[in-house]
Amino acid sequence: MELAIGIILGCCALGAGIAMIAGIGPGIGEGNAVASACEAIGRQPESKGAVTTTMIMGCAIAETTGLYALVIAILLIFVAPNTFVNVLQKAKELGLF
Repeated sequence: MELAIGIILGCCALGAGIAMIAGIGPGIGEGNAVASACEAIGRQPESKGAVTTTMIMGCAIAETTGLYALVIAILLIFVAPNTFVNVLQKAKELGLF
């Protein structure tokens, strides 16, 4: 039983770490968006307002991916282990394990 609980905790921690890799994508995407916006403003300074508005909207949408990954990682660290251990204990009580 202790080995199974250790495996559950390890897998939840590993899953949380893998989920946080998703934080790399928004960082790269937002960096590219800002670089492209700076180029566009440099070429046509009169379009600064439209470019800035579109860039901020795009960055906000891209950031949601990182926030979803953070929520999943928090759930895997704090909620999932207790849930899986409770399921394991119930299965043991029923004689399934």
